[in-house]
Amino acid sequence: MAVPFLSSSFQLTATSPILFSKVKTPIVHKHFKKRTAPTKPRFHLLRCSAASGTAVVDQTEGGGGGEVFINPEEEKRVEVADYDWTEEWYPLHLTRNVPEDAPLGLTVFDSQIVLYKDGDGTLCCYEDRCPHRLAKLSEGQLIDGRLECLYHGWQFEGDGKCVKIPQVFVHSLTEDAQPLVFEVTERTNRGFAGTWSREKDGGNRTNLLRFDAPCVLPNNLELEGKDGVKNYFSGVFLCRPTGQGKSMLIVRFGVTKMSPLVSVLPQWFWHQNGCKVFEQDMGFLSSQNEILMKEKVPTKDLYLNLKSSDTWVAEYRKWMDKVGHGMPYHFGHRTISLPKVPPVVEHAPAGIIAALSASYPAKGGIGTMHAPNLANRYFRHIIHCRSCSKAIKSFELWKNILSATAVVLTTLAILVVSRQWKAVLLGSAALLSAAAYGCLRAIELNTNNFIRTHRRL
Repeated sequence: MAVPFLSSSFQLTATSPILFSKVKTPIVHKHFKKRTAPTKPRFHLLRCSAASGTAVVDQTEGGGGGEVFINPEEEKRVEVADYDWTEEWYPLHLTRNVPEDAPLGLTVFDSQIVLYKDGDGTLCCYEDRCPHRLAKLSEGQLIDGRLECLYHGWQFEGDGKCVKIPQVFVHSLTEDAQPLVFEVTERTNRGFAGTWSREKDGGNRTNLLRFDAPCVLPNNLELEGKDGVKNYFSGVFLCRPTGQGKSMLIVRFGVTKMSPLVSVLPQWFWHQNGCKVFEQDMGFLSSQNEILMKEKVPTKDLYLNLKSSDTWVAEYRKWMDKVGHGMPYHFGHRTISLPKVPPVVEHAPAGIIAALSASYPAKGGIGTMHAPNLANRYFRHIIHCRSCSKAIKSFELWKNILSATAVVLTTLAILVVSRQWKAVLLGSAALLSAAAYGCLRAIELNTNNFIRTHRRL
């Protein structure tokens, strides 16, 4: 399959150690006023009046005062030059620093671009968005010289052609990505319902999905065992909008036949693994929302929805078309209503401040050093989950106890004379230190920021 999707390319030149790019996307011209230079240069001390915008002159040398700048209100003539920033060349990066094994995200003014080397080592540059669902391609990876979007696995060659869509064809026996079969069975003003299953299952593992307004989505899967006994796996997703581009998601799962492993492993272990699924998509959803806000057009003009994977996405956006007029803002399939207040960008502590906040859980951080991060697990999950919060406090307590005990045993090992006791004490101290490190790792698993690596996850 070869479809020229990435058509918004950029011109590159690599004749010098610095890579230059000529941005071709259109943009509205901006005009600037030209100020004239003073005709009688003198040494003056200038005080700018913020209230009136005029220049106040104090004489510091020579006789007599004089105006230095022309008052903007008195300026009668404005010269405008023919200039288009998209027709200019800009330095992008040092060619020697362009990664060989990963794409590089860059910006020119407000244009986001992705730069990478294809299989032949040729530099390629495109808009930093996947045509499928607007995820950033710079968050993706390079597979055999092709740029792969990590959101849904679409791959693009250096000329911009899409050569792989996992949701359309099964490309290898080792990949689980495959087409899905959807059937919409109900559409109402309060939502929709339907069934979906994997194509190769032949309808034997059918999921029943229903969306009920305003934000309830249950999904039920019926499983039939070899003995003919039917079991059910259910998931309920409850979503509360908390601001433009943000929401709080409450997820509950239930099964009629539970594996013994589920009851053995602690709840915090399942929670931290479940968080990974959402954290992997957070960056893509954030960039998706950023483009929707910037472009100000309905999703039908931006998304390339596939019948084999995006049926529910399209159904939800079409439902928004019907009821969006009763919402503060919405992005529908054919309609759009922008929020009156711009989205709030939340901040999470960074560096040592994040570590201190994780060590002493509280609703919020301490200190003033902050950096944007949409995947800070401590602030996105831990402070809202009682079981995980208690687990973190317990791990912190045991880490301190084990570390202190290890120090005491090491000190005793130094003081005793007997070699046998030295070996016993040092061995015990080593075991306790290892246990303290295990507690520290458990804390990190539940409080560290999610960092995406350019490899298959």
